[in-house]
Formats: sequence, structure tokens, C-alpha cells
Amino acid sequence: MQHRPVVTTEAGMADVGMVEEQHAGTGRRRLWWPAALAAAVALGLGVPALVAGGPEASGSVASAPAQESSEAGFARDMATHHQQAIDLSFIVRDRTQDTEVRNLAFDIINTQANQRGMMMGWLDQWGLTQHSGTKPMAWMKMDHQYEPHDGSLMPGMATNTELAKLRSLSGQEAEVYYLQLMIEHHKGGVEMAQGYVDLGTNPVEKRLAQTMVNGQRGEIDLITMLLDKRGAKPLS
Repeated sequence: MQHRPVVTTEAGMADVGMVEEQHAGTGRRRLWWPAALAAAVALGLGVPALVAGGPEASGSVASAPAQESSEAGFARDMATHHQQAIDLSFIVRDRTQDTEVRNLAFDIINTQANQRGMMMGWLDQWGLTQHSGTKPMAWMKMDHQYEPHDGSLMPGMATNTELAKLRSLSGQEAEVYYLQLMIEHHKGGVEMAQGYVDLGTNPVEKRLAQTMVNGQRGEIDLITMLLDKRGAKPLS
């Protein structure tokens, strides 16, 4: 499978408004999207159609999704999920010189930062908070809710222990562990995105979720191939 670079829209250029911040003593970098920029990106990528909570987009703020709707819940939870994928990718970028893995990490950083900015912009446009007291993924109404533990808030998210281990590795060991963690991360992301495709009512947000499902499934195939080249297998 040939790895293709990410193509971004002119309204969502990957490096616009992203600021890397070096955290003292951790070597951890995060991407911060100012609210105004996130809203601007989202406006350029379809917020007017997303304002309405139902299939017909009226553009009226009065018809925006409710605070605990599946639309708001998906945007919040997937933004959190995406942020950890960005963090994982920055970690491995600094611990290997392998071109294939660094290119994958770069693509994940750019794609998921753009999508995260869109979702944060939608919440801002809807007049909703970026965080909620509701348990993560409660909007999916599953029979068995995921139990957060050791910093892992949702399925697929790495624990604090796993993040610390990745930071302790370098070279091929870091590459393999990153690829293994990203497969699990993508599996969780696909599950959540498919959940919104099945439950959601907003056509624009559903299209974004379906894009995530398709894109992350494709990357799972690529990552599995990269692991095989290194004589390693997925964690599960």
C-alpha cells in the first residue's frame, strides 16, 4: 500500500495557527487552536450547514444542537481523542529518523489537528462549551460504557503508563511501539466515528465522521504493513 500525503483545503491549511509548546521536563508538544481561529476554520469548512441540529440546515443559531446532543458529544469526545493522536505523533517524531514513520506521524498531526479545529469551531459556533460533565461517549448510549483508567478516557486512547513508555524509547523500538499504539487508537476512533454515522442527524458532521472512518481504516492497513516490515505485530 502506497502512503499518500495529506491534502488539505485552503481553509484548513495544516500549519496555520498551530503553535507548538514545549512542556518543561516532559518533551511533550501540544497543538493549541485559538477559539477564533478554530471558528474561522470551521466557518470555511461548513459551519453554516452544521448550525442546524437536524437534516435540514437552516443556519439559525436557535436551532443549534443541544448541550448534551450526539452532535456536541461527538465533537467534544473526538476532539479529545484526536489530541492524543497528535501528542503520540509528536513524541515519535522526536525519537526516530525513519522517513516512513515520520511521514505517517506528520500526516496524522496535520489531518487530526485540522479536524480537531473544525470540531472546536463548531462547538463555538453553536454557543456550546468545549467540555461537559457528562461521561465520555455517553451520547453513544452503549450497553457497556468504557471505564476511564490511567489517563485513558475512551477506547483506543493510550494510558499514562503507555505514554511514558513511548517517551523512554528511541529508534526502531519507538517506531514499533508508536505504530502499535496508533492501531489501537485508530480502532477506538473508528468505533466512535461510526457511532456518530449511525446515530447522528447532522449531514455535514456525519460526512466528517465517515471521512474519519474511511481514513483511519486505511491507515490501520498502512500501519500494519509498517509493523510487518519491522518484524512486529499489532498489540491485539
